[in-house]
Amino acid sequence: MLADHQKNSARIVVVGSINLDLVVRSQTLPRPGETLMGRSFEEIPGGKGANQAVAASRLGAQVSMIGALGEDAFADRLRSGLKKSGVDVRFVTTKRDCYSGVAVIGVDDSGQNCITVVPGANGLVTPEQIQQSVELIAEADVLLLQLEVPVPAVAAASELARQHGVTVIFDPAPAQQSLPEAIFLADVICPNESEAEILTGITIKSTEDAALAASRLCGMGARYAVVTMGHQGVVWCERVVSEAQRNQWHHVPAFPVQAVDTTAAGDAFAGALGIRLAEGATFADAVRFACAAGGLAASRAGAQPAMPSRWEVDQLVQPSE
Repeated sequence: MLADHQKNSARIVVVGSINLDLVVRSQTLPRPGETLMGRSFEEIPGGKGANQAVAASRLGAQVSMIGALGEDAFADRLRSGLKKSGVDVRFVTTKRDCYSGVAVIGVDDSGQNCITVVPGANGLVTPEQIQQSVELIAEADVLLLQLEVPVPAVAAASELARQHGVTVIFDPAPAQQSLPEAIFLADVICPNESEAEILTGITIKSTEDAALAASRLCGMGARYAVVTMGHQGVVWCERVVSEAQRNQWHHVPAFPVQAVDTTAAGDAFAGALGIRLAEGATFADAVRFACAAGGLAASRAGAQPAMPSRWEVDQLVQPSE
């Protein structure tokens, strides 16, 4: 259930991936069979789970991460990076004879990206590992989930959270078809437009299309469905509880920022949504706050380095007069 009271320090648990992002920047993204000259190359800590953990921590939450790293040169670097961002990594395990996850990311001059993820140790997160973290999950205000670790582990974490009355926010990325029905029984599901298309079969070209997809996602079990649409903003709706509410949906315009790199915008959105719901905000206010966080992240390069501070988001949401 959604948190309904104010918290001095929101407690958020993230079950998800930890990757090293290998980022190549070029004027355009290559088409199949095309070779382009890149402009730059960077190694940046990432992974949707780790990104969301850092986002929530930077916004003021008390954050714990459940995930896995391999036995390679990346592991210590990724673990220490999370620690420096204030994330509790006691429940991040080391998988023997395995490499840590990596993501190869191309970013063009408009800020659009294409991403190939190699799961590595992330693919070895199990329901048994989740069960060992039951006390941590039970004490959380919000659980953040994505799909860069195996679905059985995600489903196990979601079920534990529901058993203990913990708010579940499910970011279904990378989107997959044929997910178990129970995984949609989240308090909030927040895909982007392409992910929403995969999950619902609805082609999204307008806010009205997004509203139809959001309504369908609520019909699949989510209490709230939020479809993020980049510069077109966000569309959200609440599951119908009476005929009078049918077809009600809400559009939140995007904040005016110049997109540089959209890689982690969705992760900033999810982390920000989680902390505001944990603090007792209304859903509408939490979505607006999350839009500001996502916009700020998109205006900067990289994943975790792009995550905004609480002060920055507050200033964008409520600028000083």
